Amino acid sequence: MAIDALLLLTAGVPHDLDPRLLRAFAAVADELHFTRAAARLFVAQQALSRDIRRLEQRLGGELFTRTTRQVTLTAEGARLLPYARRVLAAHDELAAACARQERPLLVDVGAPVGTAHQVLTAARAAAPDHEFVARFHSGLTGAAAEILAGRLDVSFGRAGGLGPEVRARLCHRLVRYEPMAVLLPAGHRLAERAAVPLDALSGETLYAAAGNPDTAEWTDLAERLFEGRGIEVAAPFPGIEGKEEFVRVVRKRGWSVLASVEFIDVPGMVLRPLTDPVPLSPVSMVWRRGLAHPGLDALRDAAAGGAAAHGWLERPPGAWLPPDEDLPRR
Repeated sequence: MAIDALLLLTAGVPHDLDPRLLRAFAAVADELHFTRAAARLFVAQQALSRDIRRLEQRLGGELFTRTTRQVTLTAEGARLLPYARRVLAAHDELAAACARQERPLLVDVGAPVGTAHQVLTAARAAAPDHEFVARFHSGLTGAAAEILAGRLDVSFGRAGGLGPEVRARLCHRLVRYEPMAVLLPAGHRLAERAAVPLDALSGETLYAAAGNPDTAEWTDLAERLFEGRGIEVAAPFPGIEGKEEFVRVVRKRGWSVLASVEFIDVPGMVLRPLTDPVPLSPVSMVWRRGLAHPGLDALRDAAAGGAAAHGWLERPPGAWLPPDEDLPRR
């Protein structure tokens, strides 16, 4: 079979091919696991399997190789995948354009403080007629999966920490080089300092969300920063959800925490900026390719306004950035 001759974007395609079948195909191709793909689409696994079989029947060939241990794309499935994604993106744009009433834009800000929250607040003030609904995911890695699944529209974080295949399916725009900080117990030996030089943390262990798959880009940033400095990342720990639980766990375990200069208040702990050099976390605004929503323009304008007003894109002399982190704007 030559799937190329059967694609929706070419002549000879079944013009009534249901986009639901392509969405099922794309989800399984992303997850390479039928159970996870079904959960992502909020359908039963049996229904998802039926949709895949129906699509294979329509196209006249197998799209996946299935064994008891793994699922892989066939050569024909791999050829179909980029076309299917384009069709789905166009279908989503058409649905948005035909909507009689503008839907809310779902924006992940991580926490009610920091760069993302400031951008969202400014966008709401500048565009009061648009509805922005905040979400509070703990990391960009998890939020990116939600964006690609259509359950979230926009998030913020270190785009360079995402895998290249994920990043290629997203748009991203650098918003800020956010200075990093350390959250210390009030009785810590460094707590009285106004700022903490990185070398002073040699021999320390800091919590950097290791063990939480949703925050993999932040843990990776910490490991790059700590390398060669004698600083350790705390052992993996289950993901912590919500401010109250974060405060409880961190205080109970006596952790010091790698943070940003704008962070939630934790009673009994102090936030100190890191220096010598000043480490920077590149924060980008990230959204799904093909997303069309007037609120998106308001967010981009608010991000640009924040950068201009507060110097968010300026780097202190000698500042540290992750190697090869200057990504082209997509």
